[in-house]
Amino acid sequence: MQDRHPLALALFGLTLVSGLIDAVSYLGLGHVFTANMTGNVVVIAFALAGAPGFSVAGSLTSLAAFLLGAGAGGRIAVRWSAGRRPARLRAVFGLEAALYGAAAAVLFVRPPEGAAQYAVTALLALAMGMRNATVRGLGIPDLTTTVLTLTLTGLAADSRLVGGTATRQRRRILSVATMLAGAAPGAVLVLHGRIAWALVVCAVLVGATVLLHRGWDDGPAGSAPGPSA
Repeated sequence: MQDRHPLALALFGLTLVSGLIDAVSYLGLGHVFTANMTGNVVVIAFALAGAPGFSVAGSLTSLAAFLLGAGAGGRIAVRWSAGRRPARLRAVFGLEAALYGAAAAVLFVRPPEGAAQYAVTALLALAMGMRNATVRGLGIPDLTTTVLTLTLTGLAADSRLVGGTATRQRRRILSVATMLAGAAPGAVLVLHGRIAWALVVCAVLVGATVLLHRGWDDGPAGSAPGPSA
């Protein structure tokens, strides 16, 4: 799959949203991750060890909601036939946008603390669980939209500097760049007390992705993409 394919462009857009969401959750919801579950497992260990500023309850809430969302995403994939992939993707990403909108609505009426904090954490993690299950089923290398560890590994390990073929290097660089492009303004909005508006931006971006992109039915679901520059 080429990097200018409509589905690839949509996934780059969702990667940008992941940067925004991690900025909101980590900086605005008590050092909890809602997209990066590896980080949550580590945070729980920090909290259990007595490190200040971390919450076992918050991270467990995120983990539980994420698993629920991933299960829902898997169930949707089972119920919808492969021939209906475009409709399934639009439905899942539409639900994701709606969950961000619901989280923003909570924060417009309540500060991000106490019950409101846990509710927003759960809504964001639920959305990310559904998205991760859906994107995982697409099987597109270096476009997971939420995790960059393997992307960065491939960027270094496959580079021409070490004798590699530099396959998909542009895609990897764009994945990192879009994550940064989301996290930076997300952090600015949270640090200036605009956490609800950050989530509105997330909802709008995902909604626009659903509305604007076409051609998601090119090629079978889960097919191995061809190399790109």
